[in-house]
Amino acid sequence: MTRFGGPEALVPGEAPDPVAGPGQVVIDVSVAGVTFVETQIRRGVDKWHDKPALPYVPGGTVAGRVSSLGEGVDPSWSGRRVIADLGMTGGLAERAVAVAEDLIPVPEGLELPEATALHTDGSTAFGLAEGAGILPGEWVLVEAAAGGVGTLLVQLARAAGAKVVGAARGTRKLDLVRDLGADAVVDYSTPDWAEHVREVTDGVGPNLVFDGVGGEIGRTAFDVTADGGRFSIHGASSGEVTIIDPAQARQRGIRVIGVEQLFGFGPKMREWAQQAMSATVAGQIRPVIGQTFPLERAADAHAVIESRGALGKTLLLI
Repeated sequence: MTRFGGPEALVPGEAPDPVAGPGQVVIDVSVAGVTFVETQIRRGVDKWHDKPALPYVPGGTVAGRVSSLGEGVDPSWSGRRVIADLGMTGGLAERAVAVAEDLIPVPEGLELPEATALHTDGSTAFGLAEGAGILPGEWVLVEAAAGGVGTLLVQLARAAGAKVVGAARGTRKLDLVRDLGADAVVDYSTPDWAEHVREVTDGVGPNLVFDGVGGEIGRTAFDVTADGGRFSIHGASSGEVTIIDPAQARQRGIRVIGVEQLFGFGPKMREWAQQAMSATVAGQIRPVIGQTFPLERAADAHAVIESRGALGKTLLLI
């Protein structure tokens, strides 16, 4: 990236091979994850992260094998399959430097693409589920249910014994959500989607909402939330975080778990990622990898995410 802008601003380039410093390793990258937030950072419009200094290599999550070690790193890491969180830069490359303390070993029985799909999205989904406390028998509405986090939330809610309404846009996405076990699906591009949610929840509304869209969809989802329920905010793919009037929430007895919950996830992300990988190996959940691209087509990966055409997780295979 030499300038901020649309997907076309992301172009292939050459950089010197990275060298591991003290406490660091170099990873030969096989898979890199791509997130919606990274597309907004690329545009220079993300409100939650500092702008990287230009030029920079985008990408924060990678998986591959450790190829070299810096001073003070345990030799047992050499050659191991790992996944790493690099922050917000450095991942869309053939080699990447990571802090050894941030490495997570990929368990046997799990392929690197699946591990990458589970790292950020899996840990986020497990954190959201833990924070909201999904209860057996209750109705759970998952927005953006065909996305990387949403597909996992649908499965976690079902595994907890809840009944799920999956909300997404278009037949292709709704078919996927239904296949993941949702009890009902709604298309929130239609004007009557809120009424449909009320109908399938026997007129009461969902007891728990996972709001990953925000904007008008998020506000409508809050309106249909059952009195005494929970409203968990984790995203703003619409470009605007859902704003809830605290007085209205108190009057209806709804506990709003704000988007700031994500800022406290850091210390437990590693634990949640390991839980997600273990649950996948055990066959309890499965990550949905909807589309993959080679490294030189990173711009196409960003474009499909921004167009809302992506299913599940988008990955670069290197």
